[in-house]
Amino acid sequence: MSLRVTISWHPVSRHTAAMNPRDARVLWTRFEPVHAVTYFSPECIEANRSVGLKGFWMGYFAARAAPMGTVGAGAVTATFFNFAPGRVRRAIPDAWDFTNPTSVVSARSAAAARALRTLDPDIEPRAVELAPRLRRLVDATPGSGRPLFLANRELPLPDDPVEALWLATTCLREHRGDGHVSLLTAAGLDGCEALVLFAASEGMEPESFQAARGWTVDEWAGAEERLGSRGLFADGALTESGRALRERIEIDTDALATTAFASLSDDELRTLGDELHALSERVLGSELIPFPNPMGLRRAD
Repeated sequence: MSLRVTISWHPVSRHTAAMNPRDARVLWTRFEPVHAVTYFSPECIEANRSVGLKGFWMGYFAARAAPMGTVGAGAVTATFFNFAPGRVRRAIPDAWDFTNPTSVVSARSAAAARALRTLDPDIEPRAVELAPRLRRLVDATPGSGRPLFLANRELPLPDDPVEALWLATTCLREHRGDGHVSLLTAAGLDGCEALVLFAASEGMEPESFQAARGWTVDEWAGAEERLGSRGLFADGALTESGRALRERIEIDTDALATTAFASLSDDELRTLGDELHALSERVLGSELIPFPNPMGLRRAD
């Protein structure tokens, strides 16, 4: 079954106006699936195991954190933001007793490329053309206050074009994620509270987020209570103020993400979106990524 993202593409002229923030969201729906093979593909899960990491979650935390070096649980909890600290501590820093960041970075990159080649047999010429253009965007993007983005950007550029393409999409998604975390923090939200807002706004069951991010039922209830004391959550649902806060954070996340694409003309923006869309459709069409998911990626029925 073909899966299609249900967001329209509406570039505006940059001769008279800044990039439409909604276009940054469209682009996210097109590069996020490419990056996300690192979490769900058998090749990537096996690569984490092959370098000595124990279990899915140790592999997840170590692989995503490895560009920052041998960081501890505190740094991972802060930058990843919405994971329960206890879940992080069960994997980090123990992961670095079994392997090292350099080995993990190398393994995750090669495995992501293998997964993308499996999903899209036509990716090679696409990667040769697309990877350098994405890399120029990454190199030109301001990085202040974006630790995961900068950590990934400072990694050596892979010679393999598919690895380079995957790394560029990873940089772009971490750039967006870093900006999102800054807005959640500015709104006075902690990781669990942010997930409560997200789950309630999307009509998703709390249990899925508790399982995916490691929060207990009591911790989730405590977050609901804190949000309730601020007038953001009541009777199991967001209040009008809660919905407004959630919407404002998403709009501002899109606006912050536009800095990565500021150098593109309208035609370049459209071409980039189309090329990423062709690749992301291959990933989404494989049903590798589960729906619903904590990333917020959607599909049409």
